Amino acid sequence: MEGKSRPLGLLGSSLNKYVLVKVKWNREYRGKLDGYDQHMNLVIKEAEEIIDSKSNGVLPIAVIRGDVVVYISPSEV
Repeated sequence: MEGKSRPLGLLGSSLNKYVLVKVKWNREYRGKLDGYDQHMNLVIKEAEEIIDSKSNGVLPIAVIRGDVVVYISPSEV
């Protein structure tokens, strides 16, 4: 099976769209998914960093290692 039925296929359909990425340590990043690889390492542009439910500012770009990702969800701005 190819395409959207596989996790990487779902990520592919989310490119250039806003996502919310929950990672370990009570952190989240909300921004545009700019890239990913087979290990689910992610590149997020205009990434708002959220720590313990409080915004910690916006990073121009964030690279997130796949092994710390808890979940990825579509997000609205």
